[in-house]
Amino acid sequence: MGGVSSARGAGQPAIIEAVLPRRTRLARKVPGRETEEQVLVTNVDTAFVVQALDQTFNPRLLERMLLMCLEGGVQPVVVLNKADLCTDPAAAVAEARRRAGEAAVILTSARSGEGIDQLRPWVTPGKTGVFMGPSGVGKSSLINQLYGEEIQPTAEVRERDHKGRHTTTWRELIVLPGGGLVIDTPGMREFHLWMAGEGLHEAFPDIELVALRCRFRDCRHESEPGCAVREAVAAGQIDPDRLASYKKLRQELEYLHRLRHWQRPPHRRPRSPRPRSEEE
Repeated sequence: MGGVSSARGAGQPAIIEAVLPRRTRLARKVPGRETEEQVLVTNVDTAFVVQALDQTFNPRLLERMLLMCLEGGVQPVVVLNKADLCTDPAAAVAEARRRAGEAAVILTSARSGEGIDQLRPWVTPGKTGVFMGPSGVGKSSLINQLYGEEIQPTAEVRERDHKGRHTTTWRELIVLPGGGLVIDTPGMREFHLWMAGEGLHEAFPDIELVALRCRFRDCRHESEPGCAVREAVAAGQIDPDRLASYKKLRQELEYLHRLRHWQRPPHRRPRSPRPRSEEE
């Protein structure tokens, strides 16, 4: 979804004439044990990473989804929805900003309309945004607010655990009245990182900046002498929980890299043809 193509055939089944190259993408590892990439959307400008301010609020998941956005070249915007259910939204915004790096953090309520106007500058004509997050966080409800009427089905979350049910079961591209495009996506029940290069550094710019002062260039911030990152944690300049998240994501990506290398079939030289004998 989002691989914008040119097509013709108004009022009739469209004929795809060309598919544009991917300039951005959001991808994860396929669920299960396979180490393959699953591309979710391509050619989007903004990813609205939606979290609900209820019992499901998960800063660790927020960090993982931000990493996916940055790795794919997509501008992330953190959306904290259901502000009307939160007793201390200011604290939740502060926690999200601590995790979000340079990404914008917007407080919204799809029920009351709070914060919706702050989303509109990100989906102007010629721009495409995608709403992503777990089921029940209000992605479809936010799109309905942006559109101005209820075009996407919604459902109440379960009271016992505040988890949502899939009302969006496929990815759908929607043209907003103002000319922007948004993509509604199903909730993610499994989210495994795919290969990351610079995305990890971009998701944790505070740690990377301090790490430049480490004695060793390849410092892993474990027990090496002269580690500026551990010194910053001891001085209260870096949250130890954030460093723990950084290490956990780095370890997961390194494991995925090794696993993918192990599963890669060995390279075999092509067999040379058997020389023909004179009797053949």
